[in-house]
Amino acid sequence: MKHYIFPIAAVALACLLGFTSCSDVLDRPSKTTEEDDNYWNNEDKVRLYANDFYDYFFPGYGTGWTVYYAPGINNTSFSDDVLSNSSQSNFTRQVPLAKGSTSTSTSNYQSEYQGPSWDFAYIRKINIMKDRLEQRMKGVLSTEAYNHWMGFARLFHGIEYARLVNVFGDVPYYNHEITNLDRDEVYKDRTPRNEVMDSVYEDFTYALNNIRKSDGSGTVNRYIAAALVCRYALYEGSWQKYYYGNNERAKKFFELSKSAGDMVINSGKYAIVTPFRDLFCSTDLSSAKDVLLYRKYDSSLGKTHCIASYCNVNESMAVGPTADLIKSFICVDGKDYQESKVTSATDFRLEKLIQTRDPRFEATFYDSLTTNARASMLYVVKFIPRSALSYLSQAGGAPANEWTGTNNTTGYPVIRYAEVLLNWIEAKAELETLGGPAVTQEDIDISINAIRDRPLDSGQEALGVKKTAHMQLDDLPDDPDRDSDVPKLLWEIRRERRMEFAFEQGRIIDLRRWHKLNYMDTTENPDLLLGAYVDMSRSGKNSLLGDLKNYVGKMRVLNSKNEFVVYDGKNHRQIRGWFQAETTEPRQQFLNMTNVNPYLCPIGTNQINDYKVHGYTLTQTQGWPSTND
Repeated sequence: MKHYIFPIAAVALACLLGFTSCSDVLDRPSKTTEEDDNYWNNEDKVRLYANDFYDYFFPGYGTGWTVYYAPGINNTSFSDDVLSNSSQSNFTRQVPLAKGSTSTSTSNYQSEYQGPSWDFAYIRKINIMKDRLEQRMKGVLSTEAYNHWMGFARLFHGIEYARLVNVFGDVPYYNHEITNLDRDEVYKDRTPRNEVMDSVYEDFTYALNNIRKSDGSGTVNRYIAAALVCRYALYEGSWQKYYYGNNERAKKFFELSKSAGDMVINSGKYAIVTPFRDLFCSTDLSSAKDVLLYRKYDSSLGKTHCIASYCNVNESMAVGPTADLIKSFICVDGKDYQESKVTSATDFRLEKLIQTRDPRFEATFYDSLTTNARASMLYVVKFIPRSALSYLSQAGGAPANEWTGTNNTTGYPVIRYAEVLLNWIEAKAELETLGGPAVTQEDIDISINAIRDRPLDSGQEALGVKKTAHMQLDDLPDDPDRDSDVPKLLWEIRRERRMEFAFEQGRIIDLRRWHKLNYMDTTENPDLLLGAYVDMSRSGKNSLLGDLKNYVGKMRVLNSKNEFVVYDGKNHRQIRGWFQAETTEPRQQFLNMTNVNPYLCPIGTNQINDYKVHGYTLTQTQGWPSTND
């Protein structure tokens, strides 16, 4: 049965959620909400309470103009994949005033760290559920139902803490309900990360053993839980290996990630059968075996989003792909462009890239360069159907209303099977580096090669797009640009992730957990400041959208002599090189700076001062000063 999150009206359960005071108002019988003492009396009530977790943990594309990710805005605008036509987004360089501040003057928090703010409201909400199940529901629910709902609560308890430590490192740990009267608990200092994550490990293990294999459409089941555990256990294993240097703990979490991935794969319920673009452009993913959980949008219920509107080619976008991302896409023979034997492998003109690169390249970008992609000339179209762009072939055409503003209703694939496969194979490859069993060709066939075998859609076939050859363990690429500390197999697995998840959430998370934020240093990597390759010297084959006069004064390229040339309407034969807007500026350097730790987020000085005022101490995040003095 397909599982999806259907738009549901929020149910007010205020008396069960936030920190409360001793106001007599709160002691009066509520006319609009269930009282806590009378609420916990059947499974339907438990389910109703649990429904609130879905919107928080799986917000999808957001609703209306509120976005949680979109091509080049919000979270996806901060990585080595994305180029801005102005100054590149910078890392936090000083401690903010407010907790988890999103102020651009103090912190690029949301896009930089990709996780929850210093806020434990949902930890408390989850703990209330756990406590009520333990204290009031044992005699009401069957043993099976009790174990399922406790597993559900512990799964999300573990996920929220895994997300918190991913952002902050050490965090206060709460495993039961507290109120604002529990002063020592409210003002608890940080709990060491390893203690927190040991508890998360136990939460995850319990969830995998107790959550139902099926609990109805639109709900978390054991396989969805396993997919989530596979993700967050992989993240923690990477942090332990690459940031903390603790291989023993790394192995523990990689093993958990592998085991959780095994559970999903061995279920036989999922497969890679849907063309790539269709995964993001369908209004109904209910029959997609590639998707474990999805979020449905419905205009009749007022639930719409705006993500596809940022892909309609009509909107002027200030961001686009970096040359570094463009160059990272593998050739159809399975080799990087420097090793590939494919004809035109080193020709970066767009029409050649479409024919020589992995199909995910064509599915991600429009097939013509355009000034509407102001940063790089290459427009992201991954999240809009091909049919929505048919207006571009019509004189004076414009996108249909459903592909503008907040009128989009395409569904969001919350958990894709491809992610499970890539998380699983990465965990296995990491375990091999730590003395575990070697990855086999069968492992590669189950994961990476299954993804490469994904069907092409009719639009790709019409353009001559080809599937990428299978990865062979005995013939792995040896990319000249590979870091010496990354084995060939892990390098190629990481490349697969980059191609698969481009402009989705996650790239910055990957760079942080691999301890590779140096990839975002624009001084070290000048390709981060360049966009698409442009060749105006070949009339009729330049892949430019619209009249060439639209490019006069707007087209500046860095040629093979490392010189910038601007198109003036007459010098088209000289316009051969990588595009860069004249307004593009580099990112501030960020590594090896005193009192700056780009890997973990600082908390605000106001939060630390609040602790101090009440007689307690809150320690600042590792690598950051306690004050701005």
